[in-house]
Amino acid sequence: MNNPAIPLFSRVTTLAALLALAACGTQRPEEPVLRPADVRAKVVKLMPAKVPDRQGWAADIQAAFAAQDIRPSNSNLCAVLAVAEQESTYQVDPRVPGLAKIARQEIQRRAGRLHVPAILVNSALKIDSPSGKSYEQRLSSVRTEKELSAIFDDFIGMVPLGQRLFGNFNPVHTGGPMQVSIAFAEANAKDYPYPVKGSIRQEVFTRRGGLYFGIAHLLGYPASYPKPLYRFADFNAGWYASRNAAFQNAVSLASGIPLALDGDLVIHGSSKAGATELAVRALQKKLDLSDSAIRRDLLRGDRLEFEETGLYQRVFALAEKVERRKLPREVMPGIDLKSPKITRKLTTEWFAKRVDERYQRCMKRASGN
Repeated sequence: MNNPAIPLFSRVTTLAALLALAACGTQRPEEPVLRPADVRAKVVKLMPAKVPDRQGWAADIQAAFAAQDIRPSNSNLCAVLAVAEQESTYQVDPRVPGLAKIARQEIQRRAGRLHVPAILVNSALKIDSPSGKSYEQRLSSVRTEKELSAIFDDFIGMVPLGQRLFGNFNPVHTGGPMQVSIAFAEANAKDYPYPVKGSIRQEVFTRRGGLYFGIAHLLGYPASYPKPLYRFADFNAGWYASRNAAFQNAVSLASGIPLALDGDLVIHGSSKAGATELAVRALQKKLDLSDSAIRRDLLRGDRLEFEETGLYQRVFALAEKVERRKLPREVMPGIDLKSPKITRKLTTEWFAKRVDERYQRCMKRASGN
């Protein structure tokens, strides 16, 4: 009971002070800002001891985190190190077994598709390249994607047949220690913090460039995943692929229409409705959304804000009503990995779990266990 002898102003002041103290007690203390040298030291500690030039790796990773304003937490650093270890075992330009054969097959495949006679292709490959060796000689000894990319650049630029076969399209799609997409790097090079002497493609094959763009692809977007495992899947399948696969799962459960849970919500570059969009349209009356509203929201599938759209929220509400249970907001994308470099059946789930195993080992090193 309030004591009437205590003035009202004093009671209010005391209550405000108590509330302020309580608030202070529940606030989390701000994490200390680490100096660049501290971040580099942490990376060296987290990397396997057998990796050559750990100081150099640490410097490039720290610089990439600072340039992109990404918090150098143990979790974020271990995520990057796990991907680099999985993709290249910490090699800047990893060797690819059988790359020479893969390159020749790619040239032959394109020549066959364009009905270019094999004798013409063989004659073009015997021409001397800018290095002084013939293209055939360089192809026969190629070991890494950086070397192969340079050969195709020269072949396209120097040999008329190269333009006919490839135009300006270099068939080497990924590179560097994190095997990041070259197209992603070229599309996100605006704030690249280093001088570029050649091209962004060439920068991807350096340690600093490969790490910068790999870190951007892995950590450079907001996501509400409960585990890094789903970021690892996204690194392989594309931003928000795991979130979008969960949405596709909800659409399939609500409609009864089977869908591939691949994370692709629309056919990019086309106004044609894909499988997911058609399945959502089957729910149109229950969702109370027009075709144009459905399309508009699906086009936001490469952004976090898709989760705030009416389509996303209504689909999950409907599916959970049908299923009578809470549905996951992230699902492992069901994608088979296809590449001339891959000689056995691999999936996005396989990749994500392998990276996660390395991540967990790194986090144990971080905790000192």
